[in-house]
Amino acid sequence: MYESNQIILLNLNTNYKQMRKLSLLLLIVFLQLALITIVKGQSKNGSLTTDYRIDLSGSWAFQIDSLDAGITQQWYKNTLNDKVTLPGSMTTNGKGNDITTHTPWTGSIEDSTWFHSPDYAQYREPGHVKVPFWLQPVKYYKGAAWYQKKVNISSSWYKKHIELYIERSHWETTVWVDNKQIGMQNSLSTAQIFDLSNALSPGQHRITIRVDNRVKDFNVGQNSHSISDHTQTNWNGMIGQLFLQPKPLVYIDDVQLYPDIKKKQVKARIQIKNTTGKAANVNVNLLATPKQPQALKALTKRLTVAKNTVIEITYPMGEQPLLWSEFTPDTYKMTISLTTDKSGKDERSVTFGMREFSARGTQFTINNRLTFLRGTLECAAYPKTGFPPTDVASWVRILNICKSYGLNHLRFHSWCPPEAAFEAGDQVGFYFQIECASWANQGTTIGDGKPLDQYIYDESNRIVKAYGNHPSFCLMTYGNEPAGKNLVKYLTDFVDYWKKKDPRRLYSTGSGWPIITGSDYNSTPDPRIQGWGQGLKSIINSQTPKTDYDWTDIIKKWQHPTVSHEIGQWCVYPDFKEIAQYDGVLKAKNFEIFDDVLKKHGMGNLAADFLFASGKLQALCYKADIEAALRTPGFGGFQLLGLNDFPGQGTALVGVLNPFWGDKGYITGKEYSKFCNAVVPLARFPKMVYLNNEVLTVPIEIAQFGPQELTNVIPNWNIKNNAGDVLFKGALERTTIPFGNGIKLGVINQSFNSITKPAKLTLTVAVAGYENSWDFFVYPAALHQIGQNVIVTNTIDNKAIELLNKGGKVLLTLEKGQLKKDKGGDIAIGFSSIFWNTAWTKSQPPVTLGILCDPRHPALKEFPTQSYSNWQWWDAMSHSNAIKLDSVANGLQPIVRVVDDWVTARPLGLIFECKAGNGKLIVSGIDLQSDLDKRPEARQLLYSLKSYMTGDQFLPEQKIDIQKIESLYK
Repeated sequence: MYESNQIILLNLNTNYKQMRKLSLLLLIVFLQLALITIVKGQSKNGSLTTDYRIDLSGSWAFQIDSLDAGITQQWYKNTLNDKVTLPGSMTTNGKGNDITTHTPWTGSIEDSTWFHSPDYAQYREPGHVKVPFWLQPVKYYKGAAWYQKKVNISSSWYKKHIELYIERSHWETTVWVDNKQIGMQNSLSTAQIFDLSNALSPGQHRITIRVDNRVKDFNVGQNSHSISDHTQTNWNGMIGQLFLQPKPLVYIDDVQLYPDIKKKQVKARIQIKNTTGKAANVNVNLLATPKQPQALKALTKRLTVAKNTVIEITYPMGEQPLLWSEFTPDTYKMTISLTTDKSGKDERSVTFGMREFSARGTQFTINNRLTFLRGTLECAAYPKTGFPPTDVASWVRILNICKSYGLNHLRFHSWCPPEAAFEAGDQVGFYFQIECASWANQGTTIGDGKPLDQYIYDESNRIVKAYGNHPSFCLMTYGNEPAGKNLVKYLTDFVDYWKKKDPRRLYSTGSGWPIITGSDYNSTPDPRIQGWGQGLKSIINSQTPKTDYDWTDIIKKWQHPTVSHEIGQWCVYPDFKEIAQYDGVLKAKNFEIFDDVLKKHGMGNLAADFLFASGKLQALCYKADIEAALRTPGFGGFQLLGLNDFPGQGTALVGVLNPFWGDKGYITGKEYSKFCNAVVPLARFPKMVYLNNEVLTVPIEIAQFGPQELTNVIPNWNIKNNAGDVLFKGALERTTIPFGNGIKLGVINQSFNSITKPAKLTLTVAVAGYENSWDFFVYPAALHQIGQNVIVTNTIDNKAIELLNKGGKVLLTLEKGQLKKDKGGDIAIGFSSIFWNTAWTKSQPPVTLGILCDPRHPALKEFPTQSYSNWQWWDAMSHSNAIKLDSVANGLQPIVRVVDDWVTARPLGLIFECKAGNGKLIVSGIDLQSDLDKRPEARQLLYSLKSYMTGDQFLPEQKIDIQKIESLYK
């Protein structure tokens, strides 16, 4: 190398003219490189058309057009007067207006209390505004905004097809080059690509882009997660990749690959565009390459193309093609090269997978093997940026977290993610349901002849063209929960259109409804343990605890797979430590309000306890929901709402994870995946509370959708006490377990006569490395006679008053409905957690989040409990009212507390103790007198309280006037 350099220098020194020419040439090259940013490589959508492109990320001129004057005043002719950085939004650049009571939000507000209630007055003050509906952006703007950048076009781009690529704009986007308008696009789901060929000659040009985020001709629905402030925010800007790219005049416009795993081949449908105006002879070369070494041969075809030509080529995939699934996420790259005699070369590389996602009867299959969708919703909540990530690593992180919680499926609620999400889904092995950016409800309808009707067809075609090759793209609907007089006809036609056009995935009408015979699968809210509006009449709140029910009767009338729509929706108390994590464009001002209310009511120190206790109840409710789906023979799957929190719609804290996909500290992925996984042992308990003279009889079965059949396995079981000691154990018959659910493994029969004290027990069933557990409770059938000196009454009558005045002991146990409304009688409590949230459901009961207690309190010694609700508290929550503690006395600390809704954060109790007169009193908001022969939990709790009252540990400190106690019910 050194010798070569010497020779070049010698030649330059001996020939001055040649040196000057070479220097001039080098200077020209240097100036071209300085004028334009040239990026060599492959674009996001896999299109490698030339060796170079102009990266447009970085500083842009900018101007807000709040008066809509820009078009009339021809702003595209002038230099804009502000600066922003792209990719990004106005909000990430600190542009827009401060939040006020008049901010024109995009999204419905179901509870308008904030606008007029004195309780929120301090949060409406200018400069100190805090809204409780959703996460609050630092700035807000709705309308048109202009973005502008100067570019220098190389002479090497002369007579090229030139495209402007905007990976994601939000959302109506109009482009000018210099003074010429190029066009307008409005996709919410795909890249917006503009043809600038006739406007960009070599030299300097000004590109001006107007972005408008208002709902205009077509209305996808203000609550659609594609545009709503409930989730990703109605941002204005451009994100992801942003570049100019030249292509030859004959180029590849689209590639769609249709795998056939039976024939071991893939059909390539290639659209070629010829902009030369003349027929062109081309060579098309195809080569598929897997990530793992596999010898596949190139396939070449020569043809003549006119203006637009679509060709189909069948490519053989060898004798043993790698199949893509959640267990084997093997993908291929299909490289398509197009060469012409004159125009040059174009090339595109496309990811695809050899997979067949289909249906067999009422269940789904992947590559002819049964599978079960264990999904959650992805609602586009990204507090750091206010818009979704466009890098693969962020999406791989999210999907791996979902996978650690046992999930294999993601439903994108009324929006479609960027390309990076599909790439991550392909890599990790996830089944996606994509929706066409609409929730046609509350402000709009579908099927009634509005512009939205055509937009859904246009958008769905754009989505399939952009992402249809990805194996992770398995299901599609128009969007979420539609409304409209003619929605059934419209969506029937929509499903039929796509079933005929593209067989690579399954199609249904809308998420939630309607169910039609022509759909490939159903999405319905019918199969879940709490329906919208059911309140205390739901399974979990109206039926004694058990695990032997399923959804067979619901789905038997349908002939195709059913996916339960938005199951769960179980809330948890806010994690106020989370506030510090909101260091991006969205702030948790709603949490700040709720924290203030809790502290105002003197319970700020209980925030962490409320989170943990309500979280444990939330997890129990999710376990019940998920297992009911897994127990149903022939069921298709479920979609949670959700694994992580939904920060909008009144603040729906329904996740065991926060909006950052972070653990909240009360259940791990390892624990969650015991009841939510590809393989889950299941137990059909007829009840969860027993007496020790009864025999436990529990059928055991399994849901088995793992990577392979479980051959020659022995299911084992054991029952442990609260200390972890194994009391009983056994094994079921050796067996081989095929794919499916409702597979019976045997029955456990176990007597409890050796258990003489009240106990919380745990049954664990383990099969081939998978295990699942259930808590249940056993109480003595015969209780010792105690408490002869304790009066149990539901009123403070003369006898009770006389006893208290003499220093005696009284247990006041109120019947359900006996508590006065202003004392808590109007608070609708139940066993379950809050469903969705009280603001959005108009306070659908229950409006509380379970119990909180100290399990070491001597009053609960004979009633084994954790600090939170478990199944033994179902009876108490179903036969009680929550007492407003501050209506009795300030600072009253109960034995058993009820966790109130975070919006009201009232101090509530079920059981408290006090001095009254000269005696001692326990007040129970739980009815501990009625039907005790049918309520073993109530019988045992009463026994525990009376045992405590007769002992020397019953030493209440706070004295309360007897009239205050009487005022609770009189």
